[in-house]
Amino acid sequence: MKSTHEYLIPFIGLKIGKHQFDFQISKKFFDEFGFDEFEHCDIKVDVVLEKKTTMLEVSFKHKGTVNVPCDLTGENFDLPIRGKLKLVVQFGDEFNNDNEELLILPHGEHQIDLSQYIYEMIALSIPHKRVHPGVKDGTLKSDALEKLNAIQVEENKKVENKYENIDPRWDKLKNLLTDK
Repeated sequence: MKSTHEYLIPFIGLKIGKHQFDFQISKKFFDEFGFDEFEHCDIKVDVVLEKKTTMLEVSFKHKGTVNVPCDLTGENFDLPIRGKLKLVVQFGDEFNNDNEELLILPHGEHQIDLSQYIYEMIALSIPHKRVHPGVKDGTLKSDALEKLNAIQVEENKKVENKYENIDPRWDKLKNLLTDK
């Protein structure tokens, strides 16, 4: 991932207090990370950076849509996503980002790169199972969905036939267990 200047926040010149930053995220942002799970996206990220005397508190919120394929039918649809993340930035002897909620920057650092945190926050807000809303409410007409429904009907018939062909002698044996 190349660091872009758009997501670098120089905090050294900011006054103590809260500062608001807004970012509009598109597919180009995810191409930089090599993430190709969706066709396009339109996501608004709001960042509030609160500068204190010895540390920074960064709050991220995002809301928008990503165009993803349905896991059942393969049809693309716009999936609404939202999420938030809090990050505490402290200063120490060396850089350390082992903890997901705490970032330690060297004492001489004067800016923070938010791109990795924005990427992770959005990528983790996309659900593992993505189902088209038309599948849930029954309005989607698709060849793949029709085939899935046909297979499901065939499976149900096989299960019904299986129970119809049970030898009646087994029922007599089951009665022995309940007659005790």
